[in-house]
Amino acid sequence: MVANEILQEATNLHTVSKRLHKLAGKNAPVTEALSTLATAVGQSAMLLEVLVAIRMGQDEDVEKTSN
Repeated sequence: MVANEILQEATNLHTVSKRLHKLAGKNAPVTEALSTLATAVGQSAMLLEVLVAIRMGQDEDVEKTSN
């Protein structure tokens, strides 16, 4: 189902966000920029999840895949 594919992409974005946050802690010259990007990516993932919940409903076929 398309909703599950969208939720999988949201999960992928959450993973990217976590990796960027880790990199931010290891690279002082770009900490602030990476943290900002990591937050934006995480928020985008949440928006995808909200989109699925609101626009596609909570069908039984939709599996929860977010972190």
